[in-house]
Amino acid sequence: MLLTISTSHQPATDLGFLLVKHPDRLHAFNLPFGKASVFYPEATESRCTAALMLDIDPIGLVRGRGDSRSGPLSQYVNDRPYAASSFLTVAMKRVFSTAMAGTCKGRPDLADTVLPFEVEIPALRSRPGEERIRACFEPLGYAVEATAIPLDESFPQWGDSAYYSIRLVGQQRLQDLLAHLYVLLPALDGDKHYFVGDDEVEKLLDKAKGWLSNHPERDWITGRYLKRKRSLIREALAQLMGEDEEQLENSEVAREAAEERIERPLSLNEQRMGSVLSVLRQAGARRIVDLGCGEGRLLSLLMQEKQFDRILGVDVSMRSLDIASSRLKLDRLPPMQRERIDLAQGALTYRDQRLEGFDAACLVEVIEHMDAPRLPALERALFGYARPKHVVVTTPNVEYNALFETLEAGRFRHPDHRFEWTRQEFESWAAGVGERRGYAARFLPVGPVDETYGAPTQMAIFERVDA
Repeated sequence: MLLTISTSHQPATDLGFLLVKHPDRLHAFNLPFGKASVFYPEATESRCTAALMLDIDPIGLVRGRGDSRSGPLSQYVNDRPYAASSFLTVAMKRVFSTAMAGTCKGRPDLADTVLPFEVEIPALRSRPGEERIRACFEPLGYAVEATAIPLDESFPQWGDSAYYSIRLVGQQRLQDLLAHLYVLLPALDGDKHYFVGDDEVEKLLDKAKGWLSNHPERDWITGRYLKRKRSLIREALAQLMGEDEEQLENSEVAREAAEERIERPLSLNEQRMGSVLSVLRQAGARRIVDLGCGEGRLLSLLMQEKQFDRILGVDVSMRSLDIASSRLKLDRLPPMQRERIDLAQGALTYRDQRLEGFDAACLVEVIEHMDAPRLPALERALFGYARPKHVVVTTPNVEYNALFETLEAGRFRHPDHRFEWTRQEFESWAAGVGERRGYAARFLPVGPVDETYGAPTQMAIFERVDA
């Protein structure tokens, strides 16, 4: 059983610091089910690869158990020594414990750095198939290559097996990469070599914190990881979503109070909405998706325009969607009006087929609430997969903050903002997205324009070049 992790980060041998395993040594570990070895097939300044190899003792695994329910030889002749499974994740936790905890003695900045990684697993059992492998990893920002392994190369007519050789390429913190593998490999494999009890819920919540609650395959992953034990699944999902909703609810309340208090004298929210509507009208868009729709303020304005005959509001917070539903009076709309609009819960950083086929997508004061390392995932999901003809993005202009008398120097307009960009930073990001994804971007100011600091809100209008 083999797992390799490679990086082209400069210097690439920093991988040895992160894993706390020196590239010049062979590292050996005794495990209850066999032996684990960590070694480096290559370790140069430009590229470094760490390999984790397991030598599993299948006889030792079953000696004395006397369980032959699957046949007299099934305990001894099986795929467990070769295909990635829970054995591999247990070994990862034992061998890479420091890296999985997100610590790097002497180099704490390195542990928090997003690096380019390439992961290869020669054999992974996935009875659900290639599509499920992609559905698990692609929403997390990985490029996925999954090659089915034939049952027997000498007899191609027999077809492919349920085993895949996979290659993942993406930019992640090493801690996040290992957490993704720790949860998703057993889920895809569909089995575990040990009893699944209450402690498995704690393991799942620990390793899935911050990403599984918003994953499109959350329920499937949770069910497979916990071996379809319903009581454990309910407990895990309740804790995942309960924690997430509480955090989101507090964030939404704070957002409304803080930003409105600062921007109210300029009537900036009304100007933003009016500017977005104007752009959508001029683009001739008819099918609109409002990403991060919040409590539905833009949606209510869109509903007043007959031009827009298909409107979708998406937000990760169910509380916000409930408020939006009430604001829009969805339960009292006439049937023809009700057919024009839908609300959906979803995360903006994952591929979602519901977002495909729209003329325009809007992100109004949304991106600044995202961690900067997640922006490439947003770019991939929206500009790479959904690919609307137009995308309208607004975000604060941090330069203008100097003119807000009630805002302390150096503070963001809202405590939940992860960043606020200058005009140059925003335009550089938009230009990069357009170049990578086939969009042309133009920019408009929103609100009163100061000769020195510009406008309080900056807007980018992306147009797909092949539209």
